[in-house]
Amino acid sequence: MVVIRLARGGSKKRPFYNIVAADKRERRDGRFLERVGFYNPMAAATEEGLRVAFDRLTHWTGNGAQMSPTVARLVKQAQAKVAVAA
Repeated sequence: MVVIRLARGGSKKRPFYNIVAADKRERRDGRFLERVGFYNPMAAATEEGLRVAFDRLTHWTGNGAQMSPTVARLVKQAQAKVAVAA
């Protein structure tokens, strides 16, 4: 089963997360199929903190991938940000 989840990067006390489509059996930070976006909770006001490729997200969910609860929350947040900008 394919799952869309966060893969942690960054250094100690400075987290950075990639939003990835990965096999459920792989480790959290292990091999993944595709990078769908990123989330930087430590981003400054001038930096981009969240980016999601919605076309690739719909591709994976259309093929049966499940989003983790955190990714679902972030996607909802990104959609609201795009709706305000448009």
